Amino acid sequence: MKFSKRQITLSLAAAALLASAGAQAQSALDDIMKAKKITIAIPTDFPPYGMVGTDLKPQGLDIDMANYIAGKLGVAIELAPVTSANRIPYLQTKKADLVISTLGKNPDREKVIDFTAAYSPFFQAVFAAKTLSVKSFADLAGKSVAVTRGAIEDQELSKVAPASADIKRFEDNNATVSAFISGQVQTIATGASVAGAFMGKNPQLGTEFKLLLKDSPNYIGVAKGEDKLRLKVNEIIAAAKANGDLDKMAIKWLGRPAGNLPQ
Repeated sequence: MKFSKRQITLSLAAAALLASAGAQAQSALDDIMKAKKITIAIPTDFPPYGMVGTDLKPQGLDIDMANYIAGKLGVAIELAPVTSANRIPYLQTKKADLVISTLGKNPDREKVIDFTAAYSPFFQAVFAAKTLSVKSFADLAGKSVAVTRGAIEDQELSKVAPASADIKRFEDNNATVSAFISGQVQTIATGASVAGAFMGKNPQLGTEFKLLLKDSPNYIGVAKGEDKLRLKVNEIIAAAKANGDLDKMAIKWLGRPAGNLPQ
């Protein structure tokens, strides 16, 4: 079969473009090491995973994990505060190299970003005052529920709440918690750690666990196709799991070890 010079030239150009695209898709780790800096998106409204300390600096389990990874890579770190709604777009628009922000893994998210192995435990639940009878999701009928828009508990609650439940969505966790504490809503769907934090500060509310929404370990988000960076972070997570560093971080912030986490 004979090919014209033009066909050969076009074929070579196409191959070069494909190779370039493949190289570009794998450039994040190389770019980080070359710049000697990594940008990691973290929460500042989700204690004890991420919050602002008395020194006005971010602190929490996710911040410790971000600093840990930067330290193992031997690069400087820039922390980029995000909300539940904008953390994935930060990856997609390259405003962040990684997202460490209580990120749960689900099929919809896996279509747009990649995930490392899990690095910390987490679960979501519905909480309310002890005096309020909520023994099943059917009992949420006619009751108001506060939840953070776009968070995994929002997605899970939408699957099981009866149609007559009054779900009130707020833009960040601070607003969600404030609505519950101030009595604007009767119940709240949130992470156990967040509930534990406000329950400790507001014992007069008599809040207790009511219904489990989902067991959902936290994963680190990586831009789609950045396998070199993902695998490198997986190496760091595996070593931290083996040497007990993941357990130490979990004990420090959650009061219990990380335990067995999915890969």
